[in-house]
Amino acid sequence: MKILRNFLKINKFLVVQEKYLRGRWSLAQPSKRIAILFAIVIALEFSTPSQYLFGYLYTGPILLANSRLSRLGKLQVTLVAVVLTLLNLFVPPGETIALATVANRSIAVMALGVTGYLSDRNQQYQEAIAIAKAQLQSQQQLASIREDFVSTLSHDLKTPMLGAIETIKAFQGANFGEVTPSQQKVLETMARSHKMSLQLVETLLDVYRNDAEGLKLQLAPVNLAALAEEVTATLIDLSAARRVYISMSYGESDFRRSLWVNGDAVQLGRVFVNLLTNAINHSPRGGKVEIVMESSASYQVVKVLDSGLGITSDELPHLFERFYQGNGDRQAKGSGLGLYLSRQIIDAHGGIIWAENKLPLGALFGFRLPAISANET
Repeated sequence: MKILRNFLKINKFLVVQEKYLRGRWSLAQPSKRIAILFAIVIALEFSTPSQYLFGYLYTGPILLANSRLSRLGKLQVTLVAVVLTLLNLFVPPGETIALATVANRSIAVMALGVTGYLSDRNQQYQEAIAIAKAQLQSQQQLASIREDFVSTLSHDLKTPMLGAIETIKAFQGANFGEVTPSQQKVLETMARSHKMSLQLVETLLDVYRNDAEGLKLQLAPVNLAALAEEVTATLIDLSAARRVYISMSYGESDFRRSLWVNGDAVQLGRVFVNLLTNAINHSPRGGKVEIVMESSASYQVVKVLDSGLGITSDELPHLFERFYQGNGDRQAKGSGLGLYLSRQIIDAHGGIIWAENKLPLGALFGFRLPAISANET
């Protein structure tokens, strides 16, 4: 009879508790499941002597609340479980409470609290991971769309540019009639402009291709000194148009103009083109660009010095970032891709590229590559 009376009291308590859960959380279905779990555990707890501990089973409703209810709801479920676990010490009344029983239920209460805390933290981590994954997926989709757009646009631009360059060459070759000296100068300017535009498009394509697939190098022994001389010869027209004088020196090292590295001559030539073009464009008319070559047992160093206005301290950390053009007073503004591509190439060779101010005026752009001996060539 005593057990029956206790069960009737428990049933009445459960009815009140379920109504409370429904009204409080406005989540009928999860509340029903939680109430049913509570009913099962309460029936076990309050229909048996207090020394029999079933409070650990309250972890079921706590974990269910963690995935279905709000943070406040989870806290309330945990507190109810703790209260019911402690209440079983006094209900049903009349039992002798042993110290061991109090200790066991105290441990159970701490375990329920830890379960609620850890389940809440786990839920927060899962939500944060889901948000991060959604953001990463959006960024990847955006990057893919942007790269497809740039690749398609660049390919579409190359065809008319190549056609325009060939047409200008035909005019320069007098295929459509005699060309006067003044017209020849105009055609040379047009050809140079189209070639620079084509080079920009190709650089843009290479940058995105390198980011997506990595830079693929064709390695072989390369003499940086000879490569610098070859590139300088191709930039004579640009330096003459800008009235900038290019010189080359070999520092204090006596290495007979041999700076051997294991590299890709085509890609390293692009680095020279980018650095020298940058230096020529940022030097004033009548200015000077100097290429300084230095050699050591471990490294080969190339420095390109211009006579422009220098680089501001705010610009220095960002010069080799993609599309960065700077906010300083340097005379020419580029695409923001040449230095970025140069960094890609030097990094792929295991080298270092940097920039610094040259006192009293001008800027220095340099790179360093691992050296190989002449015997390895």
